[in-house]
Amino acid sequence: MTTRFHTHHIDIRENTVVKRYIDWSRGEPYREWAALKVLDFHVPDLAPHPIHADLDATPPAITMSRLPGRVLRGEPTTSAQIEATAHALDRLHRIPTRAVTELDPASWGPEAAVAKVRRLIHARPDPGSDPLARQAHQEGTTWMATTDPDHLLDNPYPPVLGLADGNHANFLWDGQRGCVRLIDWEDSGRNDRAFELGELTEHISRTDGTLDPEALLAQIDLTPREAMRVRGFRRLVALCWLLQLGPTGAATPHNPPGTARRVAERLLNLFG
Repeated sequence: MTTRFHTHHIDIRENTVVKRYIDWSRGEPYREWAALKVLDFHVPDLAPHPIHADLDATPPAITMSRLPGRVLRGEPTTSAQIEATAHALDRLHRIPTRAVTELDPASWGPEAAVAKVRRLIHARPDPGSDPLARQAHQEGTTWMATTDPDHLLDNPYPPVLGLADGNHANFLWDGQRGCVRLIDWEDSGRNDRAFELGELTEHISRTDGTLDPEALLAQIDLTPREAMRVRGFRRLVALCWLLQLGPTGAATPHNPPGTARRVAERLLNLFG
């Protein structure tokens, strides 16, 4: 299963966690500290409580509270966990716009994703010999040549504070309290809500578990226009992963055989 190159070391203590950053080229510690402070003020208990920051140290470090629970990755997801995830996202996305606009844009958002997919397509990656993967690759390439991806960049809705990382390991299930909390805010910032939902539902970590995106989205209040934008971003995110899963793709060594086919099936369903 895919893993990101780690940008930090984690020191887990009895009641606290100390996060020391290896790479902070995108302002990771500053992003995380800013997000944790906003979260602690507006939606306490949704994320770790910020305790102390050494942002100018080498390496930078943040001390935060340790949260109980286990990550929602690598196992079947229950209806209670899906409901709790939807509730957590609703709380997150209700943070006042005035607080969100003071944050920097997230490091991963619509513009970055569209640009990355176009770069990948321009590089003409080998989709491999699987007919389904080749079909999904072709349909995705055709879709990217339309104006649809550009329309996704026009967001008529207020921004939200987003994780900018849909890895399901960032969602922590507390079975005792029946709630989900969110961790790892180093890529966070001001972002598009529809993109955040597309990134969560189509992140490649979904292949390492059974989180039902339709069940999750059904519990989130979306206007018809927002739902269409979410579907567009789901296509974009799934295509981005597919383009990295060919025989020589960057994501291929980190994922088990058959991952490209599973992503292709999902992408074709999104185009259906």
